[in-house]
Amino acid sequence: MLNQLAEPKNRWGGEWTLEKLDILERYLDAYTTALKNKSFKLMYVDAFAGTGHVELVKYDSDATEFIQGSAVRAAHIHDRQFDRLVFVEKDPGRCAKLETLKEKHHHRDIRIENADANGFLRNLQPEPDWNQWRGVLFLDPFATEVEWSTIERIAGFNALDTWILFPTRAIVGMLPKSKRPDDIDPKWVDRLTTVFGDDSWRGLYREKQTLFGDVKYERTPGVDGLLDIYKNKLAQAFGNRFLRQSRTLKNSKNAPLFEFLFCVGSPSPKAIKAAQRIAGHILENL
Repeated sequence: MLNQLAEPKNRWGGEWTLEKLDILERYLDAYTTALKNKSFKLMYVDAFAGTGHVELVKYDSDATEFIQGSAVRAAHIHDRQFDRLVFVEKDPGRCAKLETLKEKHHHRDIRIENADANGFLRNLQPEPDWNQWRGVLFLDPFATEVEWSTIERIAGFNALDTWILFPTRAIVGMLPKSKRPDDIDPKWVDRLTTVFGDDSWRGLYREKQTLFGDVKYERTPGVDGLLDIYKNKLAQAFGNRFLRQSRTLKNSKNAPLFEFLFCVGSPSPKAIKAAQRIAGHILENL
């Protein structure tokens, strides 16, 4: 069975991977239970679905193991099942693996989309419209694939509670060591602008006059400044639906890799309060 799942691989992670998946699964379970008796149809969208399984790397040994990924976990939610499961994956080989999951749950409305996540999400429109749907979206990119225009589009749906894996380590790696913002590689300028939607990332840097009249630059150290900028952007897009509380996912050396962020879909004050209470509790206590 392991050999069948090994090609193509989702070779990824360590304990932080389990942490991320457990948080998501707990939320999906609580979310569907909370809406069990509501008239909305429920949708789960996994925008970087992979194969449905993850090869978990054990950093303290040579051993690896396969664990259930987000797509499989979403399909197994049972208190109230999602009426539709949408798995988006750009790689055709990984899509082929997802087809086996669809075959296993052949009675379910499972849709495998071999597509770029950004393009697919910007054009997502359930029939007949969003007024009859609610759901959860999981944005789990390998690095900096999620574009800000996609985030803005999602916020406008007013329907999908959204979990975002923000790649702090990848973005810090793009920033120049010289602490001068203009020393950054032009290709990274374009990428950062795509991720943030503008040049707000330059807010990490500030000019400082020396005693001799020269100009030096300082950069906010670590990842806190970077996160503040992105969180402020999310607050602009989602308003009070954005939960400021988040979870830092770290590697085996205790270095930050990603930040797990949450935004509520529905603009209903009651829905916002309930969703943020559930997500906040899971983020703090898992």
